[in-house]
Amino acid sequence: MSKSNKPKKKTRALAKSTRARREVENTLKGRLEVTRGGRGFVIVEGLEEDVMVLPDGLKNAMDGDTVRVKLTSGYDGRAKGKITEVVQRKRSEFIGKLQMNKGFAFVLGDKDRNIPDLYVAQENLNGAKDGESVIARVLDWGGDGKKPSATVVSTLSGEDMADAAMKNIMLENGFSLSFSDAALEIAARLPETITKDEIKLRKDVRRVLTFTIDPADAKDFDDAISYRKLKNGNHEIGVHIADVSHYVTPGNELDDEAYQRATSVYLPDRVNPMLPEEISNVLCSLRPKEDKLAFSAIFQLNDKAEVKQYWLGKTVIHSDRRYSYEEAQEIIETGQGDHAEVIQTINNISQTLRGLRFDEGAINFNSTEVRFKLDEKGNPVGIILKESKEAHQLIEELMLLANRTVAKHVSKIKINNKSIPFPYRIHDTPDEEKLLPFIAFANKFGYKFDISSAEAIADSFNKLLKDVKDRPEEAVLQQLGIRTMAKAKYTESNVGHYGLGFEHYCHFTSPIRRYPDVMVHRILQEVLEDRVTVDKRMEEKCKHCSERERAAMECERSANKYKQVQFMSNYIGEEFDAIVSGVSKFGFWAETVDHLCEGLISITSLAAYDSFKHSESDYALIGMRTHKKFTMGDKVRIKAIAANLDKRQLDYEWVG
Repeated sequence: MSKSNKPKKKTRALAKSTRARREVENTLKGRLEVTRGGRGFVIVEGLEEDVMVLPDGLKNAMDGDTVRVKLTSGYDGRAKGKITEVVQRKRSEFIGKLQMNKGFAFVLGDKDRNIPDLYVAQENLNGAKDGESVIARVLDWGGDGKKPSATVVSTLSGEDMADAAMKNIMLENGFSLSFSDAALEIAARLPETITKDEIKLRKDVRRVLTFTIDPADAKDFDDAISYRKLKNGNHEIGVHIADVSHYVTPGNELDDEAYQRATSVYLPDRVNPMLPEEISNVLCSLRPKEDKLAFSAIFQLNDKAEVKQYWLGKTVIHSDRRYSYEEAQEIIETGQGDHAEVIQTINNISQTLRGLRFDEGAINFNSTEVRFKLDEKGNPVGIILKESKEAHQLIEELMLLANRTVAKHVSKIKINNKSIPFPYRIHDTPDEEKLLPFIAFANKFGYKFDISSAEAIADSFNKLLKDVKDRPEEAVLQQLGIRTMAKAKYTESNVGHYGLGFEHYCHFTSPIRRYPDVMVHRILQEVLEDRVTVDKRMEEKCKHCSERERAAMECERSANKYKQVQFMSNYIGEEFDAIVSGVSKFGFWAETVDHLCEGLISITSLAAYDSFKHSESDYALIGMRTHKKFTMGDKVRIKAIAANLDKRQLDYEWVG
């Protein structure tokens, strides 16, 4: 080759390299949201504006997927792009109707949600028949004009719409309904017997009085309490947690699937577990009258609930008794029953811990939860309002103590003068943009706030919550106060837990149902054995677990809403007392007093009375002519007029 050609070749290579670099710079990673109209928006962390993707640029990406998007323009005031790669799928299982063809079939996708039809080969039908509703798992996502191919996992009963709805809610939020054969095989091979060699490696506390307190219908018991009075007059209280990390070890399909789920999902009529039932309900469940492996935090406390010393480590325990919350509460109230003196002693210590926590700056928000009374088919026949009584608080305070102690213990460990990567559970201070409008609204009722420091804000919240008790504005101020709070999350950056008033906090106490707790157990064991390894992916794992937690909460909200709509469908045309629970320019929401079932009173249904305008600062709708006001927290009389199960929506009418 002549010398004259060399510069041209070099120039071409340089130009190619520059183009490649620009292409990389113009490609961003984010989460895709797809509207019902088929248009996509990629939410990129650190980018103020979402990247819009037109339907022909979505490739085969779907709502919730993590994607790479190549910017195609952004100079007309709107960043636009095309999907180049799907980095991670939000979901791989779908519900649809099977349409048979000769030698193959399609599972028809929901076009309203932009779900494509799935191709199913004859050998992957698994007995499903034409017209049946099925759950199908994608095997290959296709592309270049080819439809995704799938296999039928199970067939749904055509009669049970509610069952299909619950399953679809979980699938929509990226939770698999079944475990892989490989994960189930690993779980099935785990030994049920505890060897003598294993016991020798642990503190043996089987002779210490130990018991569990859980909901009456609980099937997995991941925490137990032990108690004995010491000769020095102190109380030894052990918090014993199922040793999931002994059975679920890193690097296999079982651990991978637990991590992908990151949490169990609790719906009104079922649990979608993080771990196979062989582990969650048998091996690791701290069932009565059985020896079990545990990871424990054992405390010595005096009568003032001051921790004089603590011990952390692996144990073997034996639960002597299982209590329901109702049984424990009766013992607390009456002083009668099995081990009544012990339970009352522990309760006194827990209540003292609770008082100290609020003295140190914890915020005392109380939110009412609902539990559905279901018939044998899972249909709601009643709604029960859950109360937090002293039996619940007994367990809660001891779990908080264990979580706080473990986090503080690990926080002291340094490598090269740096804290080790660890999944702290943090809760930041309130966001000023949300806090200031709330303070202005509270001022209208005569409540003042000191915002000179984070501690002063917490004190102001607690004073307000105390002063507002049993007043007409209690519900609205408590609800709006909760909305000003930051969302708790997992991160290796420890900024403390503002709501609890803790400088150090983590989740240690529920490894059967939360993956961060499994991570905490593994790291704590490394710390105790002085062999800490640095996990460079810790923040990525924390972010994933936080996202999965939010998805589980969305499942729970959607499922509760479905059951509420199901329940209220029996009462169309009937009137109820309700409280205004939300206000917007297109109407207001009201929650029935007896059932906490929320529905919308649309602005159009109010038009017969007056024209209403929305006042954001007053959280109210105000009549232009009559000056009639609907404000959050107001008592109203409503009539149930429609219940739409598909949309999980209740429509009410104001009874003027």
